[in-house]
Amino acid sequence: MSNKDQEMKEAPVAIEDLSNPVVVDSYNAAGIIANNAIKHVISKCVVGALVVDICQYGDDFIEQEAEKTFTKRKNLEKGIAFPTCVSVNNCVGHFSPLKGNTRTLQQGDIVKIDLGCHIDGYIAVGAHTIIIGNTAAESKTGKVADAICAAHYALEAALRMIRPGKKSNEVTEVIEKISDMYGVTSVSGILSHELKRFIIDGEKVIFSKNEPSQKIQTYEFQENEVYCIDIVMSTGEGKAREEADRPTIYRRNLENNYKLKSKASRDFKDQIVKRYSALPFPLRNFDEKISKLGLVELIEHQVLAAYPVLFDRSGCEVVQFKTTVLVLPNGNHKLIGTEFPLPFVRSEFSVTDEAIKTLIASPLKINKKAAKKAAAADVKME
Repeated sequence: MSNKDQEMKEAPVAIEDLSNPVVVDSYNAAGIIANNAIKHVISKCVVGALVVDICQYGDDFIEQEAEKTFTKRKNLEKGIAFPTCVSVNNCVGHFSPLKGNTRTLQQGDIVKIDLGCHIDGYIAVGAHTIIIGNTAAESKTGKVADAICAAHYALEAALRMIRPGKKSNEVTEVIEKISDMYGVTSVSGILSHELKRFIIDGEKVIFSKNEPSQKIQTYEFQENEVYCIDIVMSTGEGKAREEADRPTIYRRNLENNYKLKSKASRDFKDQIVKRYSALPFPLRNFDEKISKLGLVELIEHQVLAAYPVLFDRSGCEVVQFKTTVLVLPNGNHKLIGTEFPLPFVRSEFSVTDEAIKTLIASPLKINKKAAKKAAAADVKME
């Protein structure tokens, strides 16, 4: 590619959806970095490793790799879209501890790695579950194996259902059917969101389960949309709650225009805006003294929104698979997780619904020739 072509490719973006090839390139670049970050973080997950060190490694990897992309576009924002979280066993998510935390990984731990990268605000987020010390010779069985299989197949089914003409409640129904087949539970409150530029939790959402207490609005999927699909299954009751661990991940509340009184708070907010814009960030990546002084007023007046560390009840195991999908004219493109091996597990259950089995086996890309033949056949039948 010539220098001129490269400059054109890296030109400022006007159209912010997938109809613009530059936007697609940005998503793909973010997806590659997030994908590689998860692979490298997995390699650090060994017996005795400090969770805080693993999280810091993941964050550093994302920032360093992002810095190498689109270098000709000056002042381009890029880096962490969601901090590296390493949530273990019954921890549902958002565990990204501060420096000095002594939590280590142990043999047999069920570990969920969750992170995200953005290029110019175009976000790719993903999560994967591993079992520490898991080998083919000692495949995991029982409820954990059931949960891993259910979450994996639910993700693959959802990936194929998010297409123009399909509706969000149809995806929820399939996720529920699969969790029922494996005798496990989708964790309450877990949502899959539409992603937009610098917006990690868009208004269009997909529920993992139908709950009477929640008002569920149904959406029809459209071409050129982007979604984060987040599947979290539990061997227990699937009710997430806060425990002793305090939140360490926050994002700015863009609807709150409160005028901060403390200089420390204003300075801290300025640092947040400069480094993370409107995206989630870990307190760990700021000077502890500065964050402590500035945080109180920001939280008190809801200038920042917290991501609480959530747990299912003790004794449960929670698993997670997450990816980002681009809804393109020629089919769906899965950005993260295509190369990750599943843990070695054996479940006595399986997907028994023939329609869902066919769905999961279907390709993500649309076969245009086959589609044209089917359309022609329909016309002749009429």
